[in-house]
Amino acid sequence: MNLSWPRRGLYAITPDEPDSGRLAARVATVLEAGAAWLQYRNKQADAGLRRQQALALLPLCRARGVPLIVNDDWRLAAEIGADGAHLGEDDGELAAARAALGDAAILGASCYDDIALARTAAAHGASYIAFGAFFTSPTKPNARRASPQLLQQAAALGLPRVAIGGITPDNARGLVLAGADLLAVISGVFDAPDPAAAVAAYLSCFEEEPNE
Repeated sequence: MNLSWPRRGLYAITPDEPDSGRLAARVATVLEAGAAWLQYRNKQADAGLRRQQALALLPLCRARGVPLIVNDDWRLAAEIGADGAHLGEDDGELAAARAALGDAAILGASCYDDIALARTAAAHGASYIAFGAFFTSPTKPNARRASPQLLQQAAALGLPRVAIGGITPDNARGLVLAGADLLAVISGVFDAPDPAAAVAAYLSCFEEEPNE
């Protein structure tokens, strides 16, 4: 992974927004508030809309020095020159994505509740590993549940660890203390009454307490 990218902070993931202009405006607010990474994700869009929206978000990310990661589709990431891709267990081979995207690309892998998946992902070229859901998620209410101990176990792999799933500013601190380097959030930011304030609240979870 390109080590010039931030290795800790808020990993904002876009909602299923059909209006490209509105999506760009919402993302701009979140980036300006301090999100460290952005993942473009839209499960409802067709291929044409996904390409259009990803291309619209790319200059916003470039202007803020924030990496743009494309969910599910490493081919789209390669086509538009995004900074990387995030793959679930059914989204293709990590090794093939790494070969296509090159050594400098950020390549993430969903590892759910399984440390063995994380070890395999690390061996096949993942830049970071993601665990979750840690809490009940409005985006994926039936998702597998992960425990904070997974974050501790994965430290030995030497990769940034991403926590996802129902994370709020009220429950995120424990995940950071367990080893989460990045907090991946969709609704907690984009559905918040004040998204910029929500970003600030998540970022505060990374601040060291005086007695730590």
